[in-house]
Amino acid sequence: MLGVQEAFLRSLDAAELVRPERSGGGHRRYSRRQLALAVRIRDQLDEGHNLAAAARIIGLQDELTQAHDTIADLHRRLGDDTR
Repeated sequence: MLGVQEAFLRSLDAAELVRPERSGGGHRRYSRRQLALAVRIRDQLDEGHNLAAAARIIGLQDELTQAHDTIADLHRRLGDDTR
């Protein structure tokens, strides 16, 4: 479905980047959000980054997106559409 090996997903679990729920039988159960994160990490690895760098890049991207959303919300609250 994602085009990655099961071992890749296990490595993300071992690195505590993606922590899936477990079924009664011990099988990993990933949420859609976790799978989307796994794809983002894979993309970073494909660009030549190591796992730690990929995680940091994605974290910074998410922080930047959140900051942009906060700024846009503040502009809306102030009635300021002149960005």
